[in-house]
Amino acid sequence: MAAKKDKNKHKDAPSAVNKKAYRNFELVEKFEAGLELLGSEVKSLRAGQGDLDGSYARILDEQCWLVGATIAPYQQAGGRNHEPTRNRKLLLHKAEIRRIRIKLEQRGFTLVPLRIYFSERGLAKLELALARGKRQYDKRKTITERDQKRDIDRDMKKYRR
Repeated sequence: MAAKKDKNKHKDAPSAVNKKAYRNFELVEKFEAGLELLGSEVKSLRAGQGDLDGSYARILDEQCWLVGATIAPYQQAGGRNHEPTRNRKLLLHKAEIRRIRIKLEQRGFTLVPLRIYFSERGLAKLELALARGKRQYDKRKTITERDQKRDIDRDMKKYRR
């Protein structure tokens, strides 16, 4: 029974996370999209070999594409390996794509990938966000607010005992 708990524990653990997106962008709305992957890409992601730094999503011809994401080649694939930085198709409903396209046409919005993970059914999913770029002073403000909250929590810990 303990083995079953451990198996389910790691199901939703992300394979790749874009940490810079949380710092550099103000996230407005989040979406979940499926990924169209090759077999060697899936195995490489399960091994934790994905990287989303510098990647973004783009809508071309009523389809959504992930651009700039790197999935390292799978060692055991041999000659049937994939190209590490190829564009990958994202699986979204047409209504979602239309809604995203309208937002992207507005000034200042970007479609940023946040993390790649595997669902309970074992399918690769990508969490996307409509985001606005933060300015330098916004980043500093976020850091000071976080530090102040940490100090307050530390001081309140004394009185909670």
